Amino acid sequence: MPTALITGAGGGIGSAIAAALAPTHTLLLAGRPSARLDAVAENLGATTWPLDLADTDGLEAATEVLDELDVLVHNAGVLFPGPAGDSPIEEWRATFEVNVFGTVALTLALLPALRQAQGQVVFINSGAGQRVSAGMASYSASKFAIRAFADSLRNDEPGLRVTSVYPGRVDTDMQQDLVAYEGGQYDPSRFLRPETVAEVVAAAVRTPADGHLQEVVVRPR
Repeated sequence: MPTALITGAGGGIGSAIAAALAPTHTLLLAGRPSARLDAVAENLGATTWPLDLADTDGLEAATEVLDELDVLVHNAGVLFPGPAGDSPIEEWRATFEVNVFGTVALTLALLPALRQAQGQVVFINSGAGQRVSAGMASYSASKFAIRAFADSLRNDEPGLRVTSVYPGRVDTDMQQDLVAYEGGQYDPSRFLRPETVAEVVAAAVRTPADGHLQEVVVRPR
């Protein structure tokens, strides 16, 4: 079977993507070691892949054993809510370390394996990567940056398929924290299910080889 590596695989969207790809792919579930990541791997018969996106120096060593990779799904990310004028520079650095620099470094480390497989890179972006969201200054900026990286990768690596997925707000732990920051009442029915985003990713991966699904926008109904 083809191989898929998913970052942030212990989280809501990441674990849903893993479940959606499990019937058709050998899974490498990447993330910081945790009981939650181990549980997802055990449930799906997958392999955990210890990885810290903030440690860009260690990414190449962690991935050098992969000679061929069919699918790389960038799902891991962090969010520090706050308006532009009240966002400490430390939060900007922490956001970009994971959401941008870690994502770019991991992609570059895996490019030889992706090229070998003529593979696909899927970026789980955000509506905040298309239109700036209030109170999410550093997060929105990071998502715009990764959108530009995905577009550049698509242009510069014609042997790869590169897909950016732009979900609206999704029912996840991150969303609960954001709603709490906003002072609202959390109602999961207002948001996309992680499984819905996962099915979008699976559909992009299943696109026949003569097609290239470049961007997908999905919002709650």
